[in-house]
Amino acid sequence: QVELVQSGGGLVQAGGSLKLSCLASRMITSTFWGQAMAWYRQAPGKERELVATLSTEGRTNYADSVKGRFTISKNNSRKTLYLQMNNLQPEDTAIYYCNFNGELGSWGQGTQVTVSS
Repeated sequence: QVELVQSGGGLVQAGGSLKLSCLASRMITSTFWGQAMAWYRQAPGKERELVATLSTEGRTNYADSVKGRFTISKNNSRKTLYLQMNNLQPEDTAIYYCNFNGELGSWGQGTQVTVSS
């Protein structure tokens, strides 16, 4: 298990943007390179949803609901995973979690994103 510390999030109006960060400060940089990474979200009363993935080869994948609006990326030297969210909509309101290496891997503490209409 690796400690992942999230930042970003907050309250934004519909159409606005936010950027989430997920820092693996205690991870060795060379190890960070080889992590499969993802962002999930969970809205009130709903099951957790996979939002975006970034494979060890650098391939990205997105849920249909966020394609064209969200971008997953990483900075290896900063050991940080990002989720850029543009054109946010009220249905994007949820707690967002970063994840390394699948559901049995490491999780961030979660950060609230609230989009007002």
